[in-house]
Amino acid sequence: MPKTSEMKSSKFLKKEEVGIGALVTIAGVEQSNVAMEGAPEDLKWCLLTAEFDKPMVLNSTNIHSIETVTGSDDTDGWKGKKIVLYNDPNVSYGGKII
Repeated sequence: MPKTSEMKSSKFLKKEEVGIGALVTIAGVEQSNVAMEGAPEDLKWCLLTAEFDKPMVLNSTNIHSIETVTGSDDTDGWKGKKIVLYNDPNVSYGGKII
């Protein structure tokens, strides 16, 4: 039987697709509309990698971490750099683990 996470399709990278960790090569950054179909446009920055067909939606924590790891605040300088994507089960927001 499938897991419930496998029943939800997404055009964006999900934590379940990354597993415990994935070494990826940054291919670029682009803005994508993350709004649900029929909702007003909601543009977010997304990370493109050579290893995954889907982009990963970036939040301020991801952006800061990649900037620190790559040593550049210019996203053009991120291209070709390798980073590890992983799911941290201890991340909290608003006092709750998310």
